[in-house]
Amino acid sequence: MTEDVSGGHSSRSTPDAADLDLDEATTELLRSRLPHVAEHTVEAVVVEVPGYANALAEPMGSNIQNAVQLALGGFLSLASRPRGTDPGTPLAPALQGAYALGRGEARSGRTMDALLAAYRVGARVSWRELSATAVEAGLGADTLAKFAELVFAYIDELSAASVAGHADELANTGRVRRRHLERLGRSLLVGDPADQLEASADRADWEAPRTLTAVLLPSAHVRGVLGALDARTLRPEEDLPDLGDQDDSELAVLLVPDAESTGRPALLRALQGTQAYVGPARHWTMVRLSYLRVLRARRLDLSRSDGDVVDTERHLTSLLLHADPGALEDLRAQALAPLGGVRPGTAERLAETLREWLLHHGRRDDVAAALHVHPQTVRYRMGQVRELYGDRLTDPANVLALTLALATLDGPVAPVQHA
Repeated sequence: MTEDVSGGHSSRSTPDAADLDLDEATTELLRSRLPHVAEHTVEAVVVEVPGYANALAEPMGSNIQNAVQLALGGFLSLASRPRGTDPGTPLAPALQGAYALGRGEARSGRTMDALLAAYRVGARVSWRELSATAVEAGLGADTLAKFAELVFAYIDELSAASVAGHADELANTGRVRRRHLERLGRSLLVGDPADQLEASADRADWEAPRTLTAVLLPSAHVRGVLGALDARTLRPEEDLPDLGDQDDSELAVLLVPDAESTGRPALLRALQGTQAYVGPARHWTMVRLSYLRVLRARRLDLSRSDGDVVDTERHLTSLLLHADPGALEDLRAQALAPLGGVRPGTAERLAETLREWLLHHGRRDDVAAALHVHPQTVRYRMGQVRELYGDRLTDPANVLALTLALATLDGPVAPVQHA
C-alpha cells in the first residue's frame, strides 16, 4: 500500500493491476503520442465539463495542461516498469501533481463534482487514444485487457489524490477564513478605523452588510440561534473588550447583519428564550456603539419588557439618564430642593403628585386617576407645590429638569433628603 501526499493512503488498485512489462518499441510509440493524447484530453474536458469552459484562459489553465501531461507520463512509467519493481516510484510524481491540482482547483472555486467529472472524461479520452496506439503497436487481446485495467485503476488513484488535495485546501481555507472572521469581529468591537475594517472584511471574504446589530447573550444559547440568523453573522470569540468584571466565558456577542426596520422583529423572535440584550442597528463599521449599548443595558439590569429579551430601543430614556448616574442624582437633588423644607412624608406625596402632573400635562382628573386620589386632593397638593416652587413651574428649563428628575423613576419617589 503506497502512502499518498495528503497524509493518507492510496488504494491498492494500481499496484495490484497486472504487470504489463511493455517492450521498448511499444513504450516509445506510446510516449511519442502523449502530447497528442494530452491535447485531446484537455479539449474534451473543456468542452464536456461546464466548470472548465474557460479554464485554459485562467491562470490555472497551464497547470491543468501540465497536470494532464504529468499524469500520462506517470502512467507510461508505471506501465513500462520492469516486472516486480515497486509501483510507488513511478506513481509518486503523478500523485503529487494530482494532489496539487486538487488544491489549485479548490482555490479557483471549482467543486469536487467538476473535478471528478473532468477525470471521468479524461479517463475515457485517454483510454480511446492510448488503446488505439496499443493496438497499432500489436498488443494482443489479453494484454490489451490488462492495459485497460491499469488505465482505469491509475485514473482512480489520481482522482483520489486530487479529491484529497481539494478537501485539504478547503479545510485549510476554512480555518484561515475563520481566523480572519474572528479578527474582523474583534476589530469591530474595539472600533478600529473604517479603512482597517474594510481591509479586514476583504481578507475574510466577508460581504459587508448595510448595518450590524450587537447582541449579548449567554454562550450556551449561541448554537441554538445561529441557524435562524443571517449567514454573515459574526461571533468574536476571544478577549471581548469592555466587559469589565463580567465573565466573558459565560457571555457571547453576535454581530447580526441588516436587522434594522422590519428585520428587527424577526431578530427578537429568534432570540426568545436566550436572555439576550439587543443593541441598535448601526452602520457596520460603527457597530461598537451598538455593542457598548448592550453592555450598558446589562449593567443597568433593565427590565425585560420583551419577554426574556431586552430590546434596548425600548429603554432609550433610562439608558440616556443612567449614562452618568452621578449627574442624574445631582439633577434630582437640585430639582427637588424646594421640597427640602417639609416633612419627608409630605415631600414624597408632593413629589409623586408633581411627577404625574408633569406627565399628564396638568390634566387633574388623569393625575387623580394615576394616584388613586380625589381630584380635589390633586388640587390641594399642587397648591402646596406652587407655593414651594413659585415661578419655577413656569420656567421651561426648570420644568425640563423636573421632568427628567421625576419621570424616569420606576417606583415610588424616594423621600427628599434634608440637609
